[in-house]
Amino acid sequence: MKDREQIKNWIFATLRESAWAPLCIVGFYVFGLALDLFDKRPWIDMPSHLAGGVALAYFYRSAIKNSQRVVGNIPHPIQILFAFTSAGTTIILWEFYEELLDFFFDALVVRSLEDTIRDMFLGLMGALIMTLFYRKRETV
Repeated sequence: MKDREQIKNWIFATLRESAWAPLCIVGFYVFGLALDLFDKRPWIDMPSHLAGGVALAYFYRSAIKNSQRVVGNIPHPIQILFAFTSAGTTIILWEFYEELLDFFFDALVVRSLEDTIRDMFLGLMGALIMTLFYRKRETV
């Protein structure tokens, strides 16, 4: 029972601390789709993917840091690496999601292969920026 309580506390602490970041990006995405923002102003797509990478890395970094209350000490380099790779995996899954939207609903979200690769690159760069920021912040 104690383990369940610790896990519940870990999840709630992480959601309370950092879930706002990826939720803001998803909210902006839904808002942009509703107003055809990405068609009217295609340049908005690029910073949104960069910000998405930052938000994901922040969320995962927070989750990993908070998980130490449950799983014990995690070495700092492992925390950084795991947060970055988790964000990267989520970025790839998001691009699959966009492809599936196009395939099943003709949503026309994906413009080209170059668009998909650029989106993933920008997301990874955002995650890398956040990862480096966290590392620098914790060493100062």
